[in-house]
Amino acid sequence: MAKAAPDQQGSSLVEFALISPIFLLLLFGILEFGLVMYSKGIITQAGREGARFGVVYNSPPKSAAQIQTQVQDYLTGAGFTGPVTIAITGAGGGNGAPLSVKVAYTYQYLVLPHFVTRLGGNLNLSTETVMRME
Repeated sequence: MAKAAPDQQGSSLVEFALISPIFLLLLFGILEFGLVMYSKGIITQAGREGARFGVVYNSPPKSAAQIQTQVQDYLTGAGFTGPVTIAITGAGGGNGAPLSVKVAYTYQYLVLPHFVTRLGGNLNLSTETVMRME
């Protein structure tokens, strides 16, 4: 291995000091993006579970409170502890009537909380599932 010229000694340390914050920001940004996508997937699936629970033929039809409990149970099972807003319209309708389940969640950044919240605050995630009553 060739020895570095005297005027270049320590340059790799300076290069590392310049590049490492950018690399770490990129790495943690990728992790945070993955967590956001995971959260979006969970609330989407919770809405689907609630809508499917509500549209399956049952006598008497499921109430909005029962559907909301189903969605909340799914979210609790997935590890969601934060406040989630669940809005249900069309519960208890007749055959072919639409049932809508909306789930909204405010994602609070975990990996880069102080850096990202100064740029734009928390991220509001929402999803809506519409199915027809059976």
